[in-house]
Amino acid sequence: QVQPVESGGGSVQAGGSLRLSCAASGYTYYMMAWFRQAPGKEREGVAALRGRIDDYADSVKGRFTISQDNAKNTLYLQMNSLKPEDTAMYYCAARGGSRYPLDLLDPTSYNAWGQGTQVTVSS
Repeated sequence: QVQPVESGGGSVQAGGSLRLSCAASGYTYYMMAWFRQAPGKEREGVAALRGRIDDYADSVKGRFTISQDNAKNTLYLQMNSLKPEDTAMYYCAARGGSRYPLDLLDPTSYNAWGQGTQVTVSS
């Protein structure tokens, strides 16, 4: 498997937008997701995609959109109406395949992780 590589993080004011990208470098994963972790908090699932099935954390529904460009082997997370509580390190996660159903937003479902990209939202 290839380690995913994130990009696109940065600093933005509340209400602004950012788009994160995750490159899989030629490898097609079975399922991919975005997680985030703020200081002192557990890693939480933000958005995930498996084929045409997507799932979102309640806290980001209606504001974040996950998508994938299969031709480029790239996963995206469009983040709109950002809030200060969205501030965290964002990680791309992927899994090559599974014989069993997996929870899309459970970090234990994934076995390939990127290094993370920081998102900071100021009020």
